[in-house]
Amino acid sequence: MTTLANHPQLRLVGVWDRDAVRLDAFARYWKVSPYASLDAVLADPTVSIVVNLTTPESHYAVNRAALTAGKHVYCEKPLAMTVEEASELVALARERALVLAGAPANGLSDAQALCASLLAAGTIGTPRLVYAEMEDGPVFKANWRAWRSRSGARWPGVHEFEVGCTLEHAGYAASWLVSLFGPVAEVSAISALTFPDKGPGTETLTLGPDFSVGCLKFRSGVTARVTCGLAAPRDRSLTVIGDKGTIVVRDLWDNRSPVHVEAVGAKRSLMHRGLDWLEWKMGRKLPIRLYPGMRVRYPKKSSAPALPAFPSQIDFVRGIAVQADAIAQGETPFFSGATARHLTEVVLALNSGWRDYRPLDL
Repeated sequence: MTTLANHPQLRLVGVWDRDAVRLDAFARYWKVSPYASLDAVLADPTVSIVVNLTTPESHYAVNRAALTAGKHVYCEKPLAMTVEEASELVALARERALVLAGAPANGLSDAQALCASLLAAGTIGTPRLVYAEMEDGPVFKANWRAWRSRSGARWPGVHEFEVGCTLEHAGYAASWLVSLFGPVAEVSAISALTFPDKGPGTETLTLGPDFSVGCLKFRSGVTARVTCGLAAPRDRSLTVIGDKGTIVVRDLWDNRSPVHVEAVGAKRSLMHRGLDWLEWKMGRKLPIRLYPGMRVRYPKKSSAPALPAFPSQIDFVRGIAVQADAIAQGETPFFSGATARHLTEVVLALNSGWRDYRPLDL
């Protein structure tokens, strides 16, 4: 809702939630019309795109119902909880000439576009190795039970711990990687529940993985390591290492994240050299992190988009806007169809710790 203002070509017809109290609070706060049921949403001829923001285990059923009703669908990650269900949805959308698109929208950020332009220009030569971090910090140790949305809804911490951080967060890294380097050829991953006690109320629950790490081999020749967790200090950076230099994106959740470039053999900045000298002089590593190279400037914009507060400074509606524009022009948006399924498949492989897994052919 915060970023809907960035896209005046879209009109929110109404909202529905299976929780009547939460629906009423949301509709009142944002001054939007509530629907009586999902059937009412699907029967409304003014609705062209259904935006599915339900919990992951509900995605398949809602997506299928909307597509069957002849609606285009924009779905939060993942499309479904199995590769088979995701494939079924893609086939259904194709049969009915509908666009099934998937989140996350951070793969459409200004930062991603800047990074893509640097790679296309050969700034670091041929990319060889990538490190993608999606660590959100020890959330379960925070006072998350007191967190509320702007309309007053509680943050569903217990359910997030049940689903696991990989299904919730790995897509933010995967969307960048697939958009920059193409399809994944092989996945080798492990996942684990490293902190089974997430606090009062979670002792008897079956919790999902709170850590995963996987190596992705891309058909383009790039190899990437993706780490996702809920215990390590917050780090959502991306490091791309080429044969002529390195690109570092500080935060994949920031629409205009600082981006740094360092060429191989380039003279390091005075600050970097000073820190190196000081550490050698003191004989210890200092608690300071400097990003390599020089910060790259963004093209100037006439106005800044409305974004949520830190830490999720993502234009969440941009994915829907790109989908709507593509539908109007008779085109296919990048994060739709088989590509959306591909991202779902990669994330499912990371979440389940599948080793030597080969995603379906795009």
